[in-house]
Amino acid sequence: MASEARIVDISERIDVEVRARLDQFRQLVGPKGLSGIKDIPERRRRQAELAGPVAPEDVEVHDFPVPHGKPVRVHVYRPRASTRSAPCIYYIHGGGMVTGSATGDHRKTLRLAQATCCVVASVEYRLAPENPYPAALDDCYAGLTGITGRHRELGIDSDRTGLYGTSAGGGLAAAVALLSRDRGGPAIAYQMLVSPMLDDQSSSPSAVTNTGFGAWSREANIQSWQALLGQDFGTDRVSPYAAPARATDLTGLPPTYIDVGDLDLFRDEAVDFARRLSWAGVPVELHVYPGGIHGGENLAPEAELNRRIRGYRHDALHRALRPETPAD
Repeated sequence: MASEARIVDISERIDVEVRARLDQFRQLVGPKGLSGIKDIPERRRRQAELAGPVAPEDVEVHDFPVPHGKPVRVHVYRPRASTRSAPCIYYIHGGGMVTGSATGDHRKTLRLAQATCCVVASVEYRLAPENPYPAALDDCYAGLTGITGRHRELGIDSDRTGLYGTSAGGGLAAAVALLSRDRGGPAIAYQMLVSPMLDDQSSSPSAVTNTGFGAWSREANIQSWQALLGQDFGTDRVSPYAAPARATDLTGLPPTYIDVGDLDLFRDEAVDFARRLSWAGVPVELHVYPGGIHGGENLAPEAELNRRIRGYRHDALHRALRPETPAD
């Protein structure tokens, strides 16, 4: 009974517009949402059904294969209004390391390119459990080095390349930044981590509390980390490149923007990562949104809360990557 009361209390705190769409979604796929589907292939199928196509309108879209064993595919979105040497946003999709695709996030990346007038490069990376760590990280890093290495061909400014990752993509973006720093790889001007999946231990207060009401759950999160890490799950062998919350040295990383809902199970790991970045001397902008849940933007993209959140992100990207031009 206490657990049910807690779930009801959390549900009542969810932003009204988001909660209405969450209720509809739960009626469509079940009371626990997609995270209640334990079979990963079935979850992938249901998620793909929800991703509708959208016309490119004022953005040119093409695929850019990056040699890396089997080539890594990067979808490149160039607004027709962008300059020849435009800033680049390197986008890494979410999905708990086990679902999702750059193709499935086509609508998001298209709108991101339109809103920022930056070239957006969205990477297709291999998923667990078929491809455990470090496959996804290797693909993301190869894609980044591939596009920056051929920046003239792509018409992007390699000195103004920012990372943008959502959920699992946020964790991968943080890992790519660490890896690029440690390998002397491409210069990263900025990183934007949206509800990032950083901590394989899933033991923070928010991870234990903010679950069970139809958004991404702690049970699904643990299943995803197990799929990614295999036999290393739950041990001290987990690399900080796999779970960036384990990194002990955060110095020398790019200026960082982090946002997360206060009802998101990743809230505490995101806030802790922001705090430790700041202690390491990294400029950090942190937003924690009352009423926000994990994946709430996917459920209700036009809710006032989510329009406001996107506005803050676009403003931050403009300030970081296009400071010489007036804001739209």
